[in-house]
Amino acid sequence: MRAICTTASRALELRDIPKPEVPVPGHLIVQMDSAAIMPGDRFFLTHPQPNGSMRGGRFGVYGANGAGTVVAVGQDVPDRYIGKKVCVYVSYAQTPETVGMWCEFAHVPYHSCLILPDHVRIRDYTGSFANALTVYAFLSLVREDGHKGVIVTAGTSATGLIAASMSQRRNIPAIFLVRSLEARDVLLRSGAEHVLVTAEEGFRDRLSALAVQLDATAVFDGVGGELLSQILPSLPMSSTVYVYGLVGGATPAQVTAELIISQKLTLRHFSSLETPTVDDPVKRAAAIRDIESLIDDPMFKTRIGQEFSFEQFEDAVAYQGSPGARAVLVA
Repeated sequence: MRAICTTASRALELRDIPKPEVPVPGHLIVQMDSAAIMPGDRFFLTHPQPNGSMRGGRFGVYGANGAGTVVAVGQDVPDRYIGKKVCVYVSYAQTPETVGMWCEFAHVPYHSCLILPDHVRIRDYTGSFANALTVYAFLSLVREDGHKGVIVTAGTSATGLIAASMSQRRNIPAIFLVRSLEARDVLLRSGAEHVLVTAEEGFRDRLSALAVQLDATAVFDGVGGELLSQILPSLPMSSTVYVYGLVGGATPAQVTAELIISQKLTLRHFSSLETPTVDDPVKRAAAIRDIESLIDDPMFKTRIGQEFSFEQFEDAVAYQGSPGARAVLVA
């Protein structure tokens, strides 16, 4: 079968590899419909993981997110997965037997799959599991850390839109930051109550007052850079910034030791893979079931910018569409 695989020089190439035929225990085979190219996929091509390796399962098949239909299940896989449409996020459940995502038939642990409703189009959720799990794990963690409200810097990103839905469902006050009036209207139509446009005059003063009013001391930061520098002085005392995204690119965020000490600020890396939601099997199973019950919310759909064939993988990796729009490889 065709697969896009990593090379020793940290590049990608299209190969013909053996098709998985019989899943090992705890695994299933997914006939892939599509795979979303996420920011993390690009990041790890040029940034090695702590052990120096690249993300990639058996045969070096690359990619962490995709969607398709289950065509075979191994021993110990619950019957509820048989024949189902699924979206897949292999990063938190990868095994030596994993063959995922940028190929025609993936072989993955069943608990890296989220069952989709029969009535949805598979391709609309090809990158949704990772984003939904990220938001779910974040909201769970901040509650455990004692925060009551949150500030979302990338308000109309994929994770921002999911956060708008999940925060309402979990009764967590949330402030969303956006760059334009059009983006604000998108969130307001989704039911978000507190949306601030960062370019408007007086933005920092309004953020400061609203954050205190809502006790919003947890920042879900997918931007960094200039925006993070701008909002840090406006955060309530004892706020924590959870940095998870790279929308701001390599632009540095500026913060002084005086500000950190005087406002008791904490800046920390955030990854859903390093939270109790994922580490604890019981919590992970509960999270998956909860997300499955919400997944057909339109806010959870993957925003598709352009579809590419496997032969066009170089163009797909280089694709830069509108903010939040994904390149999608179609099997």
